[in-house]
Formats: sequence, C-alpha cells, structure tokens
Amino acid sequence: MKFKMIHENYNVSDLERSMRFYEEALGLKEARRKTGDDYIIVYLSNAEAEFELELTWLKDHPQKYDLGEEEFHLAFRTDDFEAAHALHEKMGCICFENPKMGIYFITDPDGYWLEIVPTR
Repeated sequence: MKFKMIHENYNVSDLERSMRFYEEALGLKEARRKTGDDYIIVYLSNAEAEFELELTWLKDHPQKYDLGEEEFHLAFRTDDFEAAHALHEKMGCICFENPKMGIYFITDPDGYWLEIVPTR
C-alpha cells in the first residue's frame, strides 16, 4: 500500500487577500475551485510540484482562526534564496529568521507560518 501527499488545507478569513498573498509571495496560482452555499475551496499550485495548497473560506467565519502555538508549518524550497528573502522583506511578511540554519519563515494574512529553505 502506498500513499502520496496531495494537499494541505488552511482555512482563511479573506479568500481574495490570501490568494493575492500566495501568488505574490510564492508564485502559487488557482488550479481549481469548489463552491457551495456557505464555502469556497480553492486549490493553489505551481509547475514545481504536484502538491497543492487548499484554501477554505467559510461564509460564517470572517475572523482569523486561532492557530494555537503555531507548531506546524508548510515548507517551500527556493532556487534563489536571496531574491526570495528580498521579496518577503519588502512584503513585510518575514516573522522569524534562523541564520544559523540558513532558513526563515513568513506568515500569511491569517498567521500561518511558511518556511523558506534554500536549495542545497
């Protein structure tokens, strides 16, 4: 029996704002969408991987979600670490840097942490 990771879900309070952030910060674009009476689910991806980020917007939950102690994150490897860092610094979304490990984290509009790792 084999398993393949296909997506990770983040619930978001403002779908359009989150989609703009993920496109600007990480180059992710809408791959597909599911719409119901009280929800919208958008799958974001890029040509670099089959894995998708699923953004879920719920009609009756406009406030940010309580993310607890933020012990989880999604990681992205970049082929141009310096350019990525400069972009994220300009966007003001860097929340933590670990120069010793050579990585940093950014936060999306709802407070989800995203790790940025250089190609090694």
